Amino acid sequence: MPSLKPRITHQFPARNATERNNRFEEQYLALRKKENRLYSDEQVRQLPSIDPRHPHYQEWLARKHSSKKLIKHIRAMKRTLSILEVGCGNGWLAHKLATIPRTTVTGFDINLAELQQAKKVFSGAPNLRFDSANPFSFANSTAMYDVIVFAASLQYFPSLDAVITDALRHLQPGGDIHIIDTHFYSIAEVAAAKQRTIDHFTSMGFPALANHYFHHSLVTLSKFNYQVLYNPHSWWNKWFGPRNGSPFFWINIKRH
Repeated sequence: MPSLKPRITHQFPARNATERNNRFEEQYLALRKKENRLYSDEQVRQLPSIDPRHPHYQEWLARKHSSKKLIKHIRAMKRTLSILEVGCGNGWLAHKLATIPRTTVTGFDINLAELQQAKKVFSGAPNLRFDSANPFSFANSTAMYDVIVFAASLQYFPSLDAVITDALRHLQPGGDIHIIDTHFYSIAEVAAAKQRTIDHFTSMGFPALANHYFHHSLVTLSKFNYQVLYNPHSWWNKWFGPRNGSPFFWINIKRH
């Protein structure tokens, strides 16, 4: 956003935007495979539960914690809801959201391979659909939602201000944006975080992908009058929270 579509900032040689997007997806999927982040249909069906021997088991424990809290919160709203998940990947969270009564859920993503997997694995949910047609662009859309969820996806948008501003335009009055499973850095931490990202992608053999990963600060959200629904750094959560609680903030932004 100013559409929900990340700008192309990499230097992949290509003749047009379609070729650049295809090249990005090709390298992104290759990276995810190398990182053991591509899952079988049966694994996707079970997420966020996963075999304790899996290399990302601890990460999925944290996601189980954050998704359970989010679903409980939305379920308590007890009304008909239209929900959008931006950057839904293989669709596991969108499917969990679709189990909430009186909801219709849409998952958007630019990653066509995982989106096709989501459509196949969760085809039995009548109130759930996945959209890959210019998936992050709201520029020409009149769709309105009661809830918009960003789960581990904001890091792919260069401007936090732009993406939240555009999401708010597509919220019904009284609607909510929820941000979970997302790193937020202090201003002093951003430079070091960027370098770690460059080092990681370079070590994995995909240095150009570092140009698609962005490091955001909570300071940028100040203009939106956000509310922290879960703070992993609070003394209460440090001392009394679950041992496998989420290491990420849970942020709520409401359209009044």
